[in-house]
Amino acid sequence: MDTNHPPEQKPLPLFDPAVLDHRAANSTRSAARGRKSTPSYLADHRARLRERFLQGGAAAMPDYELLELVLFRAIPRQDVKPLTRRLIEHFGDFNRVLSAAPSRLTEVEGVGNAVVTELKLVEAAAQRMARAKVLLRPILSGWQALLDYCHTSMSHREIEQLRVLYLDRKNILIADEEQARGTVDHVPVYPREIIRRALELNASALILVHNHPSGDPTPSDADIAMTAQIARAADSMGITIHDHLIIGKSRELSFRSEGLL
Repeated sequence: MDTNHPPEQKPLPLFDPAVLDHRAANSTRSAARGRKSTPSYLADHRARLRERFLQGGAAAMPDYELLELVLFRAIPRQDVKPLTRRLIEHFGDFNRVLSAAPSRLTEVEGVGNAVVTELKLVEAAAQRMARAKVLLRPILSGWQALLDYCHTSMSHREIEQLRVLYLDRKNILIADEEQARGTVDHVPVYPREIIRRALELNASALILVHNHPSGDPTPSDADIAMTAQIARAADSMGITIHDHLIIGKSRELSFRSEGLL
């Protein structure tokens, strides 16, 4: 019988530290290669734009740079200048980009859901801030705030929209409602629906507001005839029409001031 035994071998460790260190290093390098980072020149450009905005506000920046700032969040690791240029060229200016319908925005190459969401979020924030200055407050004593709100909400729309502002006995705004949407130069109006809604809200007065996508607030013959029809219907129910405002791109027209109401 052979009594010579081979030397006893130690079992290999289940987790060899050297192997683990090597694998960890490889994993870190692979993750670094797979992870997209913002190029340094883009990071520097974005930092400069943000600093200029913080120092001088929106007034210190042209439309395309302000739009770049908005798009940074939607497209965090790409140069957004080409997309910004396409959007401005397609819609005309910063405000028209924000107010464009989502379906129109996606017609522009490079615009996806993230970009649409970011643009509509900024638009909604601007409208909500402007609306907060007029809702549940005396309208006639805060007329400029009302005009600012109407311009923010309507001056850059691509189709006509009619809004009705319903006021109580103290001329406090109790409701702001879209009554109808139309085309680029026409909006259907239903006086009976406007008066019915006023009675539901127990409103004592109204202000009619609609926009002209052309940018020119000069009233058409149809605008004048429609206003007279609504005024007659309101008068028969003891409801006052304070004004009819037509919102253009940079100015508005008041029927009351023009002697048309």
